[in-house]
Amino acid sequence: MKTKEEILAEIAEVLATEFEIPREKLVADAKLYEDLDLDSIDAVDLVVRIQQRTGIKVVASDFKSIRTLGDVAEVIARLLAEQAK
Repeated sequence: MKTKEEILAEIAEVLATEFEIPREKLVADAKLYEDLDLDSIDAVDLVVRIQQRTGIKVVASDFKSIRTLGDVAEVIARLLAEQAK
């Protein structure tokens, strides 16, 4: 199973390559909307890309409380752990 740090690195890779966000901004405490300038469409696109890479099913309620890049990694880690059970 992947660690949160590995998941965070993968999410950062997607954001850097697909969304052209500078890598130095892609830290765990970066706020998705304020610091990374993502909008709601970008957030949906990110979720789709995460689903494609991980094979996990993500529902909107999983992402309701997400504010930072670290929050995204935490939710993905939890979903992967649940899937492994």
